[in-house]
Amino acid sequence: MENLPKDPNILLSYINTKLRDNYPDLDNLCDDLDVNRAELEAALASGGFTYNPDTNRFA
Repeated sequence: MENLPKDPNILLSYINTKLRDNYPDLDNLCDDLDVNRAELEAALASGGFTYNPDTNRFA
């Protein structure tokens, strides 16, 4: 998580762009970026965002 943006809004944009362009789901993104999924989801939840697997994005 140290290489990811700290601001939840910027993180949201960064992660959703990665999901849209490069990854079929959140697990693949986390594996590839070597990020703990629970920590990523918690960081985004602090901004009020949750992951929707049907749309493969946080909102």
